[in-house]
Amino acid sequence: MSHPQSVDNKQEKAFGIRQLTGAWTWIPRLATLALTLLTLDYLFNLQLINIVTQLESQFFYVIVGLMLPQVFILWPMNRSASRDRVPWYDVVLFISAIIICSFFVYNAENIVDRGWEYSAPQYAVVWSFMLWVTVVEAIRRAGGLPIAIIVGLASIYPIFAGVMPGPIQGFPSSPGQTAIYLAMSREGIMGIPLQAFANLVIGFLLFGVALQQTGGGKFFINLAFALLGHVRGGPAKVAVFSSGLMGSMSGSVITNVITTGALSIPAMRRVGFSKSYAAGVEACASTGGVLMPPVMGATAFIMATFLNIPYGTIALAAVVPSVLYFLGLFIQIDAYAARHDLKGLAAEDLPSLKTTLKEGWYFIFVFALLIWLLFFLRQEAVAPFYATALLLAINQILPYQRWGWDNVKEFFSSSGKLFAELISILAGVGLLVGALSITGLSGTIASDLIFLAGGNVLVLLLMGALTSFILGIGMTVTAAYIFLAVALAPALINGGGMNPLAVHLFILYWGMLSYITPPVALGAFAAATLAGARPMETGIQAMRLGSVIYFIPFLFVLNPALIFQGNWQDIIVVIAQAVTGVVLIAGSMQGWLLGVGNLAASRVFEWPIRLSLIAGGLVLAVPGGGPVPLSNMELSLLSGFLIIPAIALALWSVRRAGTPHLAT
Repeated sequence: MSHPQSVDNKQEKAFGIRQLTGAWTWIPRLATLALTLLTLDYLFNLQLINIVTQLESQFFYVIVGLMLPQVFILWPMNRSASRDRVPWYDVVLFISAIIICSFFVYNAENIVDRGWEYSAPQYAVVWSFMLWVTVVEAIRRAGGLPIAIIVGLASIYPIFAGVMPGPIQGFPSSPGQTAIYLAMSREGIMGIPLQAFANLVIGFLLFGVALQQTGGGKFFINLAFALLGHVRGGPAKVAVFSSGLMGSMSGSVITNVITTGALSIPAMRRVGFSKSYAAGVEACASTGGVLMPPVMGATAFIMATFLNIPYGTIALAAVVPSVLYFLGLFIQIDAYAARHDLKGLAAEDLPSLKTTLKEGWYFIFVFALLIWLLFFLRQEAVAPFYATALLLAINQILPYQRWGWDNVKEFFSSSGKLFAELISILAGVGLLVGALSITGLSGTIASDLIFLAGGNVLVLLLMGALTSFILGIGMTVTAAYIFLAVALAPALINGGGMNPLAVHLFILYWGMLSYITPPVALGAFAAATLAGARPMETGIQAMRLGSVIYFIPFLFVLNPALIFQGNWQDIIVVIAQAVTGVVLIAGSMQGWLLGVGNLAASRVFEWPIRLSLIAGGLVLAVPGGGPVPLSNMELSLLSGFLIIPAIALALWSVRRAGTPHLAT
């Protein structure tokens, strides 16, 4: 297991983050420490630092003021800029950002009491323009040029909204009105994304960093190897298991790939997996890790704020879809290993399960505490702080991963980079949401989409899936989700009569698919780099391995029983059908079915058998009624018509070829 410091260095090189030296290293650390203390005072209502935490909007401005300036010293202006020192122009931007944000912190009370978001003094308008420009530049550096262009163009849209063509025409605003609305209203930079960050996300990010740097990553990977490393295709199954757990720490697909892939990909290669297949497995596993409760990344917390429901409700709803995805991936790996006779690793090459649990039992204990606080006590805001405190206390008592001063400094440095990146993206997306709000376009987009779909729910869903996927290519998942939660979700909920939670999860899942789908497939390309494989070939393998995730969102949005929205009888039936369908589809994709054996035993019948099982599994998994023209009974009969003859033919082919039919 690589030391966390080496992993961080790999990430910095991969993402172009500047490696600070000397006194500069202390600026993100101290900013993160200040943010942590202020957040504790705010969430626990300690009232020790009332000067900036008593007024909520002032606290939000303080968060931006602490973390947004960090972007200008952590991310260079461009690829050719220096990465080992902070040039003078970045120092100027850093200081300017602090001064600009300080103006809004100082005037937070005036903004609320005097309604500056609608009519502000001229000098406040000038400061609003400066904050606007600063946020766009920050998101360009931390989020990339595509999202900066999207946010920049969207944010100036209100100025030209009155002269736009019919479908995208809105209420126009003057440049000054637009600037103050974006900078000061609760619909702009200080909108729902930033509110979610302040109320929920900070604690979970700190928990994730603490978990990683106390050896949590090493423990989960060793636990996965100890449990699964010896079985058929063991290293690939280890990648699935460990990445699912690692997702709770990082919330980032690329970080998951770099962290777990450094160990799992070489291990997969040792037992016979090809480079592209091993990289594809890691990409799919790391993508699924971000969707796995109890901690699903920043987007899920923002979703809780949008829907005004407890985060625990979202985490619970995501359990079955994420398990179905990992089940499909696990079955495909097992089928591939069985068909190609790929063994596991030798016992002497694996860590001891007893030693692993002895040294890392407290990670499981801390996770149990977090789940208890989230699901039973409903303490979403403070749960990660209690879990982090317990984790660090036990870590310092036990001798295995005790922190020294360097570890404390690295904890605040790593947290600062995460905070700065996310704040810049959330503030930038706030500009986009604010532009839609001030023009009234957020309401008309939904009506236009319903009109384009002709009122057909299935067409509307397909449009939503395609839009989510395309935006996921150019934006981060969080940014794409927020935009679609404002623009698309109302059309599906109001026009399609769909469950709000299911719709928002649908958008999240389809936004994630760009990580494993060519031509972009950032997760697959990152894994390909580690494996030395061809990026596009890896992307195709990842797309095939993750095939289940392409239809899972349709299952739960068509029948919310799959996300525990409904009576228990329906929930049990729908889950049983979905599990059976996923097993059939995943096994057939790789040509080996549990309980049957090699589906390629007969070259003549191989593809008719596989295609019939895939189609039958899909028909079985799809819920009947509603937008689907067939009932559950009719779909079950149709699936049986496809599945039963295919399995009978497969068993006959296996026996005729004289190959073993049962998985071993």
